[in-house]
Amino acid sequence: MSHFHRFGLIVLSLMILISCVGTKSVDSIVPTPEKLKLIFDTDANNELDDQHALAYLLFNLDIFDLEGITVNSTFNGGGIQGHFDEAERVVKLCDFYPEMKIYKGAESSYDSILASINEVTFDGSEAVDFIIERAHVPRNEKLVLLAVGKLTNVALAFAKDPSIIEKVRVVWLGSNFPASGEYNLDADTTAVNPVLQSGAEIEMVTVRYDDETGTTAVVASLEDIRSIMPGKGPRITEPVTGRHGGSFYTFGDYSIELFEKFEGSPIERPLFDMAAVAILKNPEWAQKNLIGTPLLVNNGWKVQADNPKTIHIWEYFDKDAIMADFYETMIKHTPEK
Repeated sequence: MSHFHRFGLIVLSLMILISCVGTKSVDSIVPTPEKLKLIFDTDANNELDDQHALAYLLFNLDIFDLEGITVNSTFNGGGIQGHFDEAERVVKLCDFYPEMKIYKGAESSYDSILASINEVTFDGSEAVDFIIERAHVPRNEKLVLLAVGKLTNVALAFAKDPSIIEKVRVVWLGSNFPASGEYNLDADTTAVNPVLQSGAEIEMVTVRYDDETGTTAVVASLEDIRSIMPGKGPRITEPVTGRHGGSFYTFGDYSIELFEKFEGSPIERPLFDMAAVAILKNPEWAQKNLIGTPLLVNNGWKVQADNPKTIHIWEYFDKDAIMADFYETMIKHTPEK
């Protein structure tokens, strides 16, 4: 019996013991100083980890004060409308529609948009203006920009209004640092240095394909998804049409569809973006290390260990604790029949 199969059976046994807590509308959740205030910036229609990260966020609003969702367009998933539509599907399936707002961001790259940022509207202006507006709201702590796609929206916001740089904390799921490459980085290499060199508080959540030290280690097996996720989450009254077709009333059922129809039909798949949410919920689930701010040169990293300007990197993720909490969260937010 596989580790994940055993784990799935354990979580299933918890279902009869965990009481239902239901869901709450955005307006019914009163922000407190203890909540981490953030904007979720996502290429929601890219593959399947963004959707699980967003659902996990929405079902943890006792921990997070999610002020809005911004989307961007990367190589996969169609144009910006496709990413907007997928984020909207998840918000609806988690029963936070229409309270939780979604804002359209950049379709193209930072360097191709930069010259137009002083115009009333430009590619990505809706998301960029929202980021700037929320960054200027008086608060006791910095606004977290949790970016799990390309950094274009963040870089454009910094360029349009540099005064927000000291008001935000950027947590970016991206890069194989110190190795080159990675999907989010490659989606807009021109946005990386403007953010990393901005002087903002930066945390880079590593991916590191085929390396257990990055979020690529935080995998969900198809076997566990099929066993644990059926019917999980609140049941909405009007069905949502999935991106592959079909009608869905719960996020759990849509999760199964996303896994089963993922390209190549893998038996397991990393939930990279969900891991980035998890380490904000519990920083003990990964290691956070301070390094000299690196520079991206010809799409490879120039390590600058002696750089007085620093960022943090996250690595060595506790995959078992993260996945256990994800499944437990889904179970807790499933109403009793």
